[in-house]
Amino acid sequence: MTKAQEYIKNHPYLIWWVKKYDQLDNEAIVEAILNYGDWDDVEFIIKTLGMKKVATIFRAQTDPGRMRCNYYKLTKNYFTLYFNRYA
Repeated sequence: MTKAQEYIKNHPYLIWWVKKYDQLDNEAIVEAILNYGDWDDVEFIIKTLGMKKVATIFRAQTDPGRMRCNYYKLTKNYFTLYFNRYA
């Protein structure tokens, strides 16, 4: 189990609909933390995966060419601005 998967397992409020935490990929973990986590959760995932990797995952998930985006509008706006500045 990766460090990010272990973190999610210890914080089930982030992905309450999953019980097999060892099968989660980084994309699902980043999406859950950015959408439902608090700032401590965001800092953890950035420290664990790195700012550039988290920004890359976020940008791929919010790409306008994608048919579906699961981020809340305010979350998407905030992290677009955040990653444009810091990543």
